[in-house]
Amino acid sequence: GSKTIFLPEWNEHYHSKHGAIQEALHVFIKHGFLHLQHNFPETKPISILEIGFGTGLNAFLTVLEAQKRNVEINYTGVEAYPVTQEEIEVLNYATTEEGKEIFKQLHEAPWEERTWVFNTFGLLKQEKEFAKITDEALYDLIYFDAFGVRVQPELWTEAIFSKMYQALKPKGLLVTYAAAGSVRRAMQAAGFQVEKLPGPPGKREMLRAFKGLIE
Repeated sequence: GSKTIFLPEWNEHYHSKHGAIQEALHVFIKHGFLHLQHNFPETKPISILEIGFGTGLNAFLTVLEAQKRNVEINYTGVEAYPVTQEEIEVLNYATTEEGKEIFKQLHEAPWEERTWVFNTFGLLKQEKEFAKITDEALYDLIYFDAFGVRVQPELWTEAIFSKMYQALKPKGLLVTYAAAGSVRRAMQAAGFQVEKLPGPPGKREMLRAFKGLIE
């Protein structure tokens, strides 16, 4: 399976033991990116905010999917604790030479400055705490991939989801692997319409939240 990084200080695997790639494809690509593409095909370019850039896996899979579909992406990845070069080198997400080059470029892109990783993929990596996000109506889609609620409950609150709600454009959506009742209620309190979806292997459910009514 794909590698995960283990963070001893949080006692949390960066991606669940059931295969990081499988989980990311199910939660963020299938139920986020592809759902948006299917329901709002006129959205171009697609503007994505990732909460927890982490290992770069979600950005990597989004590049591959966007290339397949010839879609332009503006991608912002926010990370409070960037992964080290040593940790990046143990990951084995890419199986082709082209994939390895893409993965390398994502991690070599500078922080705090928008760069074009490819001619259709603009990337801005920001090193900051999620509570400091102040964007308004900028994003079509949020990948909410913070550490689990058990480990960092302060990231799964109404206050944080209110910032996410504010950051989304009207009709924007947020997807996350989490499904706890407390998370769903925090999203609803922030104004989201929330639906439960079947989770990836090893997880019963996940959540998708909409700014505006569920279509």
